[in-house]
Amino acid sequence: MDIQVILIAVAALAILGFVLALLLFVVSKRFAVKEDPRLGQVLEALPGANCGGCGFPGCGGMAAACVKAADEGSLEGLNCPVGGADCMGQIAGILGMEVAAATPKLAIVRCNGTCEKRPHVREYDGVMSCRVANTTCMGETQCSYGCLGCGDCVAACQFDALHMNKETGLPEVDAEKCTACGACQKACPRGIMEVRNVSGENKDAFVVTCMNMDKGAEAMKICASSCIACKKCQNACGSDAVHVGNNVAYINPEACVLCGACFEACPRGAIASVSIKGVERRDTHNAIPGAAKPAAKAALAGAPEKQAAPAAPAKPAKEWKPIEIKYDAPLMPSQQILLAGPKDISNPAPAAKDVKFEDKRTDAPLPPSQLILLGLK
Repeated sequence: MDIQVILIAVAALAILGFVLALLLFVVSKRFAVKEDPRLGQVLEALPGANCGGCGFPGCGGMAAACVKAADEGSLEGLNCPVGGADCMGQIAGILGMEVAAATPKLAIVRCNGTCEKRPHVREYDGVMSCRVANTTCMGETQCSYGCLGCGDCVAACQFDALHMNKETGLPEVDAEKCTACGACQKACPRGIMEVRNVSGENKDAFVVTCMNMDKGAEAMKICASSCIACKKCQNACGSDAVHVGNNVAYINPEACVLCGACFEACPRGAIASVSIKGVERRDTHNAIPGAAKPAAKAALAGAPEKQAAPAAPAKPAKEWKPIEIKYDAPLMPSQQILLAGPKDISNPAPAAKDVKFEDKRTDAPLPPSQLILLGLK
């Protein structure tokens, strides 16, 4: 092979590579996307949880939204629930903006149907998932609105702020750890979990812990702590924060002034006082008819069986007085046998005036069939 041909091929490839590289360089410069240096600084200031509680797909989306909002002149409406006020203050400093103090929020459990107040009437042995249980059945209780107790909200929480209480069968929120990211709210198929505004550092709020929309009489049969839409809380509220709709009450956190009038007025204990210290409820001593408390059931299970009391002796039947039977119509064959004993009844019964009657006297009551035959019943 001629060496000159090889050199020509190599030179052609080199020239072609140089031209393509030059073309790529020009295109990259012409269509280059310039990244704001502030974007990386804001992203570093964010906690990196990527929980989505801010409403954006991860911390990268939140950083881009903050930079864009800063260019428009306001960071209003943007908040990182995990980083809190300190994180947003740092972001505002990077962007040369001022950020208003965000209203504290907290995840609330809007159900108080404990095992004691809302007894189980069936057993669910399917997949331990609230979403599956809600799709396939109404749960282990008669309430089709309350907590299913499978713990989807607990599994969705990334901050260890939710735990299932084995005694009550309900989730409990740790207000100190809760970042109000909203993951539990998205995971609950019945909307039991709600992220709502609370007041101050103590995260105070009054909440209706019931979502049962059945009518009052039916709701009382299902749960001893259900809302019955009696409107006593609504009438007691002086700030127009409590309203009853669809047979259940709701407290508007924007209008609530934390006076506690609704809390004291509720006859069912369906309104709870929530704070960073825990959840406080009024004990109204309500009970489901026929449902024993768990402690009482345990005591009954361990107690020896009581022997049934001996039955009282039956009272003697009332004394029967003899009766005299008179007929003005022909007797039927069965009546003739009953009154006079077996006889030939092949011929039709003679007229009543041709029959000689016997006085049947007895000291024992006649059975119902004989009373019917005799026309006495």
